[in-house]
Amino acid sequence: MKIRLGNGYDVHRFGPGDHVILCGIKIPYHQGLAGHSDADVGMHAITDALYGAMAAGDIGRHFPPSDPQWKGAASEVFLAHAAGLVRDAGFAISNVDCTLICEEPKIGPHADAMRAALAAIMGIPVEDISVKATTSEKLGFTGRGEGIASIATAALVQA
Repeated sequence: MKIRLGNGYDVHRFGPGDHVILCGIKIPYHQGLAGHSDADVGMHAITDALYGAMAAGDIGRHFPPSDPQWKGAASEVFLAHAAGLVRDAGFAISNVDCTLICEEPKIGPHADAMRAALAAIMGIPVEDISVKATTSEKLGFTGRGEGIASIATAALVQA
């Protein structure tokens, strides 16, 4: 059986707003995340992990930020595209692991909803998705509350 692994990493700085969108879930917060699309840092990292596992480049290759049609786009469009490429290549998503790195907002209360949203978009069981969070102990840009980072790993198996 052929297995492919990919990883993804993304960051977005805080900007004006009253909520953030993380892994498809709108979380009330006193700031938003700045980005060309909806700045869903978790979904972007997972999307890049899927593209990486397929050796298909990165999110910017498929959805260039220089293209105005993607301004404000929902990140589920990007993730659904990556999951479709996986299926079209004869693979299935075995599991996805996503870590959100931030001091705030708190992720734990929203993790199950995030897992469910991601499962629906990728068409895989919620049991095959992990969403967790960590802080950077007040170090670096995430520790200073300047933004959020995310890392993700995806495992694919030949279908």
